[in-house]
Amino acid sequence: MTRKIHVVLKKEDLETEKLGEKIAVVFDIILATSTITAALEQGAESVVPVYDWKEAAEVSSSLPLSSTVLAGEYNGKTMEGFLDPYPKELGKEVKEKTLLLSTTNGTVALKKSMSAKKLYAASLLNTKAVAVDIVKHYQNETVLLICGGSRGSFSMEDFYGAGYMVDCLLAFSSFQLTDAAKAAQLFYQSQKDHPYELLRSTRIGKILSLCHYEEELAFISQKSAFTVIPLRRDGKLINVEHKYGGLSS
Repeated sequence: MTRKIHVVLKKEDLETEKLGEKIAVVFDIILATSTITAALEQGAESVVPVYDWKEAAEVSSSLPLSSTVLAGEYNGKTMEGFLDPYPKELGKEVKEKTLLLSTTNGTVALKKSMSAKKLYAASLLNTKAVAVDIVKHYQNETVLLICGGSRGSFSMEDFYGAGYMVDCLLAFSSFQLTDAAKAAQLFYQSQKDHPYELLRSTRIGKILSLCHYEEELAFISQKSAFTVIPLRRDGKLINVEHKYGGLSS
């Protein structure tokens, strides 16, 4: 039986009770999953997604202060006592440390997806690596691509990321696509050569541009620049493989 790919358009649509046997991949391109990918690429031991500052404080109290970095935002504003959760900027701070990350949408989507059989974080930066890992290790499970969205609304950049993942998965294996998955792939294919322009045209991308964060947008728009594979282990996201091979598109 051909495996299925489905896309959930925003985290609020996620039916958590049906996650048990599914492979879940969460996208929050601007910025949480891009930040997670970059942090692990830049040497973080792990990333712990948390709902808010209160949970971050509880988790950090059980860890050595010197081995922990807190970063986060809520409704676009950096949380007090936290570092800005920008992927490129944060890289200098995370090597060999545990990053506790809290964001308005992405970490909430990850927390809601924790009951999945397997849970990945994906961004444009590492989509091919995650796709290869899924194809190599899972043969029968439904792959659920979860867009974080933006406070209950559709997010174009996450839909684009999900479409890129559909495209990569199909390059390596056969899958049955739901209508949402096919729509995501078609949208991605229509814009696949213009990731930076696409991200910059989104609502959040426009805000970052106005705040002079074009370098961050350019950084996160690099497609499959890294081979990092963020996979859930014991409530944390760790990098399970630095190099992938054996499959080619």
